[in-house]
Amino acid sequence: MTSVFTDAPEEPEEVRSFVVGQAVIAARPLPAALHLVATPIGNLGDVTLRALETLAGADVLACEDTRVTRTLLNRYGIRRKTLSYHEHNAHEVGPKLIAEIQAGRSVALASDAGTPLVSDPGFRLVEAAVAAGVPVVPIPGASAPLAALIASGLPVAEFFFAGFLPPKEVARRSRLDALKAVPGTLIFFESPQRLGASLASMAAVLGETRKAAVARELTKTFEEVLRATLGELAERYADLTPKGEIVVCVGPAEPDAPPEAEEVDALLQQLAEEMPASKAAAEAARRTGLPKSELFRRLVALKEDGGG
Repeated sequence: MTSVFTDAPEEPEEVRSFVVGQAVIAARPLPAALHLVATPIGNLGDVTLRALETLAGADVLACEDTRVTRTLLNRYGIRRKTLSYHEHNAHEVGPKLIAEIQAGRSVALASDAGTPLVSDPGFRLVEAAVAAGVPVVPIPGASAPLAALIASGLPVAEFFFAGFLPPKEVARRSRLDALKAVPGTLIFFESPQRLGASLASMAAVLGETRKAAVARELTKTFEEVLRATLGELAERYADLTPKGEIVVCVGPAEPDAPPEAEEVDALLQQLAEEMPASKAAAEAARRTGLPKSELFRRLVALKEDGGG
């Protein structure tokens, strides 16, 4: 079956196998589909056997940066022709990849690091594949957001991945304000050059006492996870530009402490002077978060105790 990629660069003869330890494993033929291959985010030992089999066995191997993928392929003895697919050529290469699948060939899309579609142009290819009705097969593996989350010491039951924040201060604060009420841990990517400014914005909008973690160089030699409050982290990185890939995790806001009984009574009495008891209880419920029925009973008791 002839490929539409007739101008693919000449490379050494392809070998559909890979090496694990002392074993040479032959890759099996793959079904015609778009296979999304997660790759290591640092330590090449984190690649899965299924990912290696897919990289070795796919009819077409597309990747964002062929030089990055080549390092992984060489590590496991995989000799394959690779094809560049990135944001600058996605409009041209994407339709060709879909045509390959429709012609009965398997296409693997490998990320530079981590899971495809997370901060790379792969989403457009998957969107096109779904629209064309061709199968999409996830090959899961390493993920920087999840690696940072589980090492952060912050709640993991609910989380929201927000990608990169806007580089401009006004837009950045506006985005953070929209995320402020998310009831879970927030996860961000950030560049070393903007880390200090972003942490300062987070502290200002989300609160200086909110717990957070800065994860750097995950799975690599100089892996580091710093856990502190946003205020403390903002101060630490105010004049410091760290090296490497960075993920910032911010814990959910602490629930507001319930108001003291004396504060509630004072509020109810104040509101009762301005409106009927039922409306006063409703307004107090809105301000305090306490049940309206409970507040209404409390207001009635206050009036009885006061003789009014």
